[in-house]
Amino acid sequence: MSLRDALRIPSSQITDEAVYRDRRRLLAGLAAAPALAVAGCSRAEPPPPPAARIDPARVRAGFSTREERTTFEDASTYNNFYEFGTGKADPARARKTLRTSPWTVTVGGECTKPGRIGLEDLIAGLRPEERVYRLRCVEGWSMVIPWLGVPLASVLKRFGPTSKAKYVAFTTLADPRQMPGLAYPALDWPYREGLRIDEAMHPLTLLATGMYGRALPQQNGAPLRLVVPWKYGFKSIKSIVRIDFTEKRPFTSWNDSQPSEYGFFSNVNPAVDHPRWSQKTERRIAGTGSKLFADRIPTRAFNGYADQVASMYAGMDLRKWF
Repeated sequence: MSLRDALRIPSSQITDEAVYRDRRRLLAGLAAAPALAVAGCSRAEPPPPPAARIDPARVRAGFSTREERTTFEDASTYNNFYEFGTGKADPARARKTLRTSPWTVTVGGECTKPGRIGLEDLIAGLRPEERVYRLRCVEGWSMVIPWLGVPLASVLKRFGPTSKAKYVAFTTLADPRQMPGLAYPALDWPYREGLRIDEAMHPLTLLATGMYGRALPQQNGAPLRLVVPWKYGFKSIKSIVRIDFTEKRPFTSWNDSQPSEYGFFSNVNPAVDHPRWSQKTERRIAGTGSKLFADRIPTRAFNGYADQVASMYAGMDLRKWF
């Protein structure tokens, strides 16, 4: 995060000085112990995933929630899309410049059926589903949004991933003519993200094409974005133009830009704070009222989806592989 971005952080998210000093002492202690190096932020490969059993009934229970939904106005005007600027209101400009049709996605890497395919063909024959998911931002706010889309697993299987496909990498469009934010080196463009193959194939992972019963707005990642509800929102990459199956852990934008702050896995974990603020609570932006002063609620492990996904990380040190 740049100094410009840091100055935008509201006072409600600024860490208390006493907590900050305690954290500094903790980090100093960690730095003095080489054996405790944060491997989750390095290029080291994490341990292989356990053979997790997925309970279909338990997974389906995660497709909806009775929690109050965020309004469409808030969800479409208060969000991150750095390709259009670093302010929360900046992405709304996307609807003026981002062209979403025609749209093609290139699929390659460790698969038997690589190719370049149009959006309509990519999701052809798959029945759209509405799922109401929470989305938690690493900055400390969250929303409850009704998404429309198709299971990512159903799309990926069409390309025949091989036994070497341990990860799935995603790339966002990077066109300066459509995306004015690319003029600023906030990140190493294009924006890239990745998931372990079992995470990508998990039934909760959605390839979203809409929200609130309508087509996905440009500022929310039209025409195609990920929604990975148990991870921080920046893992849900927007405006996807490329998907690659890889054997090695792929480059991901935030992890490679600031590895001590953004781990590759980025599972919502209230026990692992961001170095500059606590992750123990979040501002739930829902209903009416000020977004800045929305009620703070306790953050839940895996964003409340522990019943569905925790088994995928059994035996992993989630402080080390954060």
